[in-house]
Amino acid sequence: MSIISPEKLTITDLFRGDTHLSSPPDVYFKLQKIIEDPNKSLIDAALIIEKDASLSLKLLKIVNSAFYGFPSKITSINQAISLIGTKELQSITLSTIVIEKFSDLPGGLMSMQDFWKRSLLCSLIARNIDHYLGQHFSESIFICGILHNIGQLVFFRRLPELSREINFRLESQQYILNRDEIAIEQSIIGFDHYQTGAELTKLWKLPEIITKSISLHANSNTLENHYKIASIVKLADYYSKLNNEEDKFDNPLGIPSIHIGDIIQQSHKELDEILKVFI
Repeated sequence: MSIISPEKLTITDLFRGDTHLSSPPDVYFKLQKIIEDPNKSLIDAALIIEKDASLSLKLLKIVNSAFYGFPSKITSINQAISLIGTKELQSITLSTIVIEKFSDLPGGLMSMQDFWKRSLLCSLIARNIDHYLGQHFSESIFICGILHNIGQLVFFRRLPELSREINFRLESQQYILNRDEIAIEQSIIGFDHYQTGAELTKLWKLPEIITKSISLHANSNTLENHYKIASIVKLADYYSKLNNEEDKFDNPLGIPSIHIGDIIQQSHKELDEILKVFI
């Protein structure tokens, strides 16, 4: 895989010539077709998954984990779908595929386990915040949390040297704010990883809510569609990076600090279990 020159670099250049990166997750879209076809059943959806033995095994491990907490063991994909629903299965499938897709990044840039650990923690916090607020985004919130920093992985894969420079600049700062990270990326590359992640999900033709939840991470425009879910993921991302619970601030979603503390604590408990099956 060739290294891209930063001169006159565009986001589109990052995807050009890298079919592994630019190819959409096929199983996700096959499931989407089944879900949207009134003549198809849960059995048809299960058959799509079961064609991939490795994916089937991973999904059964996930639905049998404490993440769902079912009282009895789930032994088939068909049974899993009947319990969690096709949309939820589609979201978990996409999460699993994306984690696998970025498993071969250049060494030395960052620990992939640390990256996905933080992404999963963000997803869990976002999921629990959404639950607290009334579960308005239950079908999308988890995958939006998983993918919110996917643009960083594109940088690591296609621009390893520039990624090292960005990391060096960030590590030299005592406190790293979201706007600082964006400013450093834009000064070195010309655009940031949120713009890149949004373009990648658009290239994959994922639902608009996923693309917007990423692109609005650095945008405070409250008039945009899907601003609310982007605000939840952004807040969850902030809390996923905290080392000290005393750093909690008065959040823009109006959730009392005591409840935010409970959400973070619960999410950390769930993380210990979910890491065993996702990573």
